[in-house]
Amino acid sequence: MNSHQLTIIIPVYNENPNLRKLAENLKLYLRFTPVRTKIRFIDDGSKDGSSKTIEGICQECPDFSFIKLARNYGLSSALKAGIDSCDTKWIGYMDADLQTSPQDFMLFFKYLDQYNMVTGIRADRKDHLIKKISSRIANLFRQIMIGDGIKDSCCPLKIIETHHARQIPFFKGMHRFLPALVLLQGGKVKQVEVRHFPRLAGQAKYHFFNRLINPFFDTLAFVWMKKRHISYILQDQPQNVQQKDQKRIIHE
Repeated sequence: MNSHQLTIIIPVYNENPNLRKLAENLKLYLRFTPVRTKIRFIDDGSKDGSSKTIEGICQECPDFSFIKLARNYGLSSALKAGIDSCDTKWIGYMDADLQTSPQDFMLFFKYLDQYNMVTGIRADRKDHLIKKISSRIANLFRQIMIGDGIKDSCCPLKIIETHHARQIPFFKGMHRFLPALVLLQGGKVKQVEVRHFPRLAGQAKYHFFNRLINPFFDTLAFVWMKKRHISYILQDQPQNVQQKDQKRIIHE
């Protein structure tokens, strides 16, 4: 029987310089967390030695594990693979770049009983100027088009109820809309401020253009999907109708 309550999934693509420090931070989190947690790395086809480092880290700690994708599929696919592999009630998500801390997950725990997702808002962001500008433009456009009230949709620090995570319709670029997709499924989302740190090692995987062009088209795709989203609620049926339906199903 699985006694863990939370699995933190961490997509990794060429983050080898950060992985040992990340593992230290995660081990410190595991020592103090009141929610029993396991860690799962998702190696998204890394080519810089990340795979070997991840294997070594997972051999050192029984609460660490990993899955390895056959090639680099992208962040949305890595998240999908991680969600599919989880068997805990809750799924956490963070990046491997050390710009957020697993300790801040503890700020989320008091909201888990009332919300289907708790997501971070990166306070006092430590990114370089171009990244800040492109992110603000993308967020402004997304807010105008979607209007979901989410202040920092792409913050890589989230906890999602596994039941809702499995219902999310996955597509390329989905990672930019996780809170909006939970809301679309009728879920409740809580936003909490978290810390943000400068990138000290490795390279960012996004530049000015793919922070603007890809989100632009992904937002249009989300708006199209939202307008055509199907949902319904059954009206309460009289007791005798329910019994007849049950009998019909049994005999069939």
